[in-house]
Parts: sequence; C-alpha cells; structure tokens
Amino acid sequence: MINAAIVGLGWWGKNLVEAIQGKSERLRFVRGACRNTKPVEGFAKRHDLALSSSLGEVLDDPGVDAVVLATPHSLHAEQIVAAAGAGKPVLCEKPLTLTRADARRAIEACRRSGVLLALAENQRFLPNMREMGRIVASGELGEILHIEGHASNENAGRFFGAWRHAPSESPAGGMTGTGIHVLDAFIHLAGPVRSVYAQLVTRKPPPDPTDMLSAMFRFASGATGLLALVRSTPHYRRVHAFGRGGSAEALGETELVLRRSGQPEQRLRFQAIDSLRAELEAFADAITGKAPYPITGAEMLDTVAAFEALVASVGTDLPVLADGSDRA
Repeated sequence: MINAAIVGLGWWGKNLVEAIQGKSERLRFVRGACRNTKPVEGFAKRHDLALSSSLGEVLDDPGVDAVVLATPHSLHAEQIVAAAGAGKPVLCEKPLTLTRADARRAIEACRRSGVLLALAENQRFLPNMREMGRIVASGELGEILHIEGHASNENAGRFFGAWRHAPSESPAGGMTGTGIHVLDAFIHLAGPVRSVYAQLVTRKPPPDPTDMLSAMFRFASGATGLLALVRSTPHYRRVHAFGRGGSAEALGETELVLRRSGQPEQRLRFQAIDSLRAELEAFADAITGKAPYPITGAEMLDTVAAFEALVASVGTDLPVLADGSDRA
C-alpha cells in the first residue's frame, strides 16, 4: 500500500481523495496540504488525513511515500523539483507545466533523483481511449493522416475558482481545463506537434465564461489535426483518428466507432470506470514496479511544447512552431 499526500484540497483535490480513499488496496491518502487548512478540517477528518499548511511538512514526513499535486499550474515545476529533491515520487495534475522550459526542468529533476514523475491525465485511462490507442499502435488504421478532437463542458461556470481563470494560470480559454485532455490524446496517437495556428473568441469573461477556441495542427509526421472547445456548453467529448485503412472515433467515455475500408461500421461500448481511481492506481503500480506508467516523459514534454505554441498563436494571431524557434 502506497501512503500518499495530496497537495491542494480544492474542488479537484477532493475529487482525487474521494476516488481512492477506502476503495483501493494499492494507494491511500494519509496527509493533505493546503495554505488554509481551516475550511477543509471536516473533509480531512472524514477521510483520516493529517493536515499541513506547507509542502515542506509533507516532504519531511517519512510516513509519506509519494506526493500528488492538485495545485495551481504555475506552482507545478517548483513543487515537482522539491518532491524530487526529497526522493518522493510525484503525480502531477495536468497541465504538467505552462512552458516547455519548466516541463524539461521538472522532468530532468526527477530523472536525476531517480524518482517517478507521472502525469495525472485521467482521460488517457478511459476504456475507449485505451482501445483506440491499442488500435492505432497496432497499425490497423494504417499511417495516421489526420486527427480531430473536441472537448466542451460547463465546469468553468459550475466550479469557479478565481485562480483557475487568471490569464497567468489558465491561458487560451479552456485549454488547461478540458482542451489539454484532447491535446494529450493527439500527442499519444499522432506524435509530436510541429506547428499550431489557433484562435480564441470570447463572448463572456469569467466567472461563468463563454468562449470558443479552435486550432489547426501540423505534426512532425506530416499528419494534420483540428481541435475545438467551447466554454460553457453541455458536456461533449470526441477524439477521431483517420488513417488510410480506416478511422477510430472515441465518443464520450465509453463508445468507440470503427470504420474500415470495405467493412461495415462497428460500434463498441465499454463498461464505465472511475478514471481518477485508475490513474492513481497506475501511479501506485509504477512506484512498486508492477507496471510502467503509461504516459512517457517525452509525451509530457511534447504536450507542453504544443500547448505553449498554441497559447503563443492565440496571442499573436499567427501560426507558431512547437519547438519555439520561429513562427511557422
């Protein structure tokens, strides 16, 4: 059993605790940390968490085997470096960081210290996305030529947090909230992004924002891509990969539509899972050596590089190279 600490006990940190506490034989939370502990004392008591007001107290605790970060995005890099220095494996909420330079620094710190760095990208664990990844990797669709994705929901209005809507913490509309999930899928299925051309149209600012983001991608492989997201509208999620021999379209969390040349359309439906519990248990399995964590450091870095280029494109209204060198 991995004894973990949750750092950040806001809306999402509480979701992570509730997904695993008392339900798993692989990981449990024994400590929680946040700047103001008073409002979460009741929650901590219900879930048997010792409370701290600083990351330092958590890292100094020999009873804490690993750290899970559910903190503001701009804090991730420094907190990962600190955890690595303390020899604690760390699972960090998406996005890993806001810049490629910070992502590289965090990844390198963990590599030097010999500790695991895992990304809390729960949608990678959805059953339709797992099957989609297997199909693409197997070559059944042929070379991936194009990929499309959409992610929209009403969370920005329903679960408003001032820090989440600060431009310094959440640039490019809903990218850090929902769009980053689609971008992670793009990188996993189609490889590194070469360039991005994006636009953000804002109808209503936070709280309860209404904005629309769309982006065109070119991948290093030569494939193309389209991403769209809307805040706020009823939940909708789609990732669609197109190859010469067929396509695979993931809809929602449990449906996958396969279209192959010369064959009838096939619709697969999977049993729903708790993807937060799945990612936390995968983290525990990686710590104990049972199985490698399914998101590689290269994928983490490539996703942040593409995100940074997208943000730059929104700011300049020009296509931007994902390697940060020049405009495309």
